[in-house]
Amino acid sequence: MHGLGNDFLVIDAREQPVVMTAPLARALADRHRGIGYDQLILLRASNVADLRLEIANADGSPAEACGNATRCIVALTGAETIETDGGILHGMVDGTSVEVTLEPPRTDWADIPLAYPMDTAALPMGWDELGSPAAVNIGNPHLVFFVDVIDEERLAILGPVIEHDPAFPERINVNLAVVQADGSIALRTFERGAGLTEACGTGACATAVAAIMARRARSPVTVHMKGGDLVIAWAPGEKIRMTGPAAHVFSGEIDLDALLSGSSLSGSGA
Repeated sequence: MHGLGNDFLVIDAREQPVVMTAPLARALADRHRGIGYDQLILLRASNVADLRLEIANADGSPAEACGNATRCIVALTGAETIETDGGILHGMVDGTSVEVTLEPPRTDWADIPLAYPMDTAALPMGWDELGSPAAVNIGNPHLVFFVDVIDEERLAILGPVIEHDPAFPERINVNLAVVQADGSIALRTFERGAGLTEACGTGACATAVAAIMARRARSPVTVHMKGGDLVIAWAPGEKIRMTGPAAHVFSGEIDLDALLSGSSLSGSGA
């Protein structure tokens, strides 16, 4: 499935147990020797919601939440409540669009989390020409840099440097945003554990929240990404509402023994 080109491999593990390891996740993510995805989504049974999402990035690392993936799962299953490590999310299908409601954003330095106290509205940090980002946790951690022009090549270079900075003990997602004359926002995101992606739902939410808090934009705000647009609605103290499309691309089966025997994992015990 994909949400605006942000693509996912979805495995339904609610009835048949699935053991997922980081090496197996990386093998499945290989776009040349596996299936390929930005994030892997495991559907599990939940005692507190309609189902539970477990999310892995393309490098095998875990992710707490994923807005685009949540919209896809709502479209696929009709689930109205979804348990994630980033909280309970709520979804609703409305024609060709899916609305997902996320928990209120967190901006305290310890909730991002940062390694030490800093002003999260404008971190006193910089990487080359990028400086003073806002830090927001939308179930997962984000930095938002407001810039005049988005330089995608520089983001590809600086993204991993910022992601792995010691100031961010759980690593971090990196967003470059331009507030346009009509009040909408152009956005590119370097996702933690995945790299540059066509779109990022939580990145759009974090950027909209940061823009609204700084009075750069008003709710609801349209966020333009390479893969398409999301509409984000939020007011201080409230939950975040994200609306956009979700697409089912194909369903199939994979022979894991064949995958592992033909990959660099052969003989690794994975």
